[in-house]
Amino acid sequence: LLLALGRPALSGAQATEGAAAAPHRRFEYKYSFKGPHLVQADGTVPFWVHTGNAIPSADQIRITTSLKSQKGSVWTKNKSIFEYWEVEVTFRVTGRGRIGADGLAIWFTEEQGLEGPVFGAADKWNGVGIFFDSFDNDGKKNNPGVIVVGNNGKLLYDHQNDGSTQALASCQRDFRNKPYPVRVKITYYQKTLTVLINNGFTPDKEDYEFCAKVEDMVLPSQGYFGISAATGGLADDHDVLSFLTFQLTEPGKEAPTPDAEIPQKDKEKYQEEFEHFQQELDKKKEEFQKEHPDVQGQPGKLFELFFKDVFETVSDRELRQIFEGQNRIHLEIKQLNRQLDMILDEQRKYVSAVTEEIAKRGAGFPGQQGQVSQQEIETVVKTQEEVIRQVKEIRSSVTDALRSISGAQHPGSAGVYETTQHFNDIKEHLHVVKRDIEHLVQRSTPSSEKQKCPELPPFPSCLSTMHFFIFVAVQTVLFIGYVMYRSQQEAAAKKFF
Repeated sequence: LLLALGRPALSGAQATEGAAAAPHRRFEYKYSFKGPHLVQADGTVPFWVHTGNAIPSADQIRITTSLKSQKGSVWTKNKSIFEYWEVEVTFRVTGRGRIGADGLAIWFTEEQGLEGPVFGAADKWNGVGIFFDSFDNDGKKNNPGVIVVGNNGKLLYDHQNDGSTQALASCQRDFRNKPYPVRVKITYYQKTLTVLINNGFTPDKEDYEFCAKVEDMVLPSQGYFGISAATGGLADDHDVLSFLTFQLTEPGKEAPTPDAEIPQKDKEKYQEEFEHFQQELDKKKEEFQKEHPDVQGQPGKLFELFFKDVFETVSDRELRQIFEGQNRIHLEIKQLNRQLDMILDEQRKYVSAVTEEIAKRGAGFPGQQGQVSQQEIETVVKTQEEVIRQVKEIRSSVTDALRSISGAQHPGSAGVYETTQHFNDIKEHLHVVKRDIEHLVQRSTPSSEKQKCPELPPFPSCLSTMHFFIFVAVQTVLFIGYVMYRSQQEAAAKKFF
C-alpha cells in the first residue's frame, strides 16, 4: 500500500521538475522577419541586410532564382546578446528537374559571412551551419539531406564529400517540391543543438519530426543569424517565407529587460523623442481645454469628446458589421424581387393573350366550345414548336453567316475570296467580249461562208542536219581523247607503287 501511494507522488514530482526545466521563451523581432509587408519602401528588410542575388518581396525573400551559378544571403544587422536561442525557419525549394542544386544553409556565426563558396556564404566560419544539401557530390545517393557542421574559424568545408567528414550530425530528408512549405526548428539550449523538421506534406505547422542532435556544443555567446543559398550547373528556386528567433532563458534566471538590450545612444535618442511628443501633447491638451471650458475637471467626458471620432468600440464595430450585412441582404432581395416581377408580368401577358384568343374563337362556335378550346391549345403548342424550330434555323443561319464573315475577315481566307471573285469577274468579262465578237462577225460576213483561221508561217529550223552530225563527231573525238589521257596518267602513277 505504501509503494502504491508513493508512485503517484514520485510521478507528480517528476512532472513538476520537467515543467520547471522548460526554458522561458521570448520572441526577438530584431532577429526575425515574416510576411506580409516584409519589405520597406526602399526595398530593404528591417534589421536585416541582403547580398548577392537575394531578392526581397512583400511575402518572402528569394535567396536564389532557378538560374545557374547564383549566390545570395540575408543576415541580421546586429549581433545577438543572448546565449541560448531557438529559430523557426519556413522555406520552399522548388525546381523542374528531378535533381536540384546546390542547396540552402542556416547560419549562426560570430561574423557575417555575406558571400562565399559554402552555399553562398563565407568559408572558415566560427559557429554552426545547418546545410540542406540538394546535390549528391560524393555519389553515395544520400541527398537531399540535412547536415550539421561546426567550425572554429579554421576549417575549410569539404565540398567533394558533401561535408560528411566534418558533419556532427545529419539526416536524410527530401525537402524539394513539397505541397506545403518546409519548416525547421533549430534549438540551442544548455550546449545542446537540436534540429526538428516538418517535411511539408501536411498543413499542420507543428508536425515536426526529429532530425539531428549535437551535445556538448560550444557556440559563440554573441553572433549573427543568417540564411544563404547557391546554385551550380543545376538550379532551384530557394524562397524563405519566415525566420523567427526566440530567446531562451534558463529557469530561475531572469530574462534581460528590453532596456538592457538597447544601446546608450539609442536610449538617449528615444528619450528626446519622447520628451518632444510629451510637449506637443501638453500643448494640445491646453488648446482643447481652452476651446471646451465646460469639461474641465471631468476626465471621463474629456476622453469621450477627444476620442469619440477616433476610436471605435467593439460593440460599435459589431453593430456596424450587422447593419452592413443586413443592407447587402436587403439589396439582394430587392434585385430578386425585381427580376421575379418582370418574369410574372411576361407570363401574365402571355396567358391573357391566349385566353382572349380562345374566348373569341369559342364564342363563334358555342356548341363546340370545349372542343375548340382543346384544338386551340394544340394549335398554340404547335405554333410554339414551329416558332422554336424557326428560331433554331435562324440561329444556325446566323451562326453560318458569322462563320463566313469571320472566315472572310481572316487574312488567309480574305486573299482566297478576293482572288476567286477577281477570276469570276474576268470570266464574265471574257464571255461578254466573246459574245460581242461573235455578233460582229455574223453581221460582217455572209452566213454561207465559214470562218477560217489564218495559217501560221512555217517555223524556221535553228539547226541543220549537217551541223548536228559535225557537232556529234567533234564531241566523240574529244571524249575519246580525254579517256586516253586519263589512262596514260593512271599508268604513269602506278609505277610509283
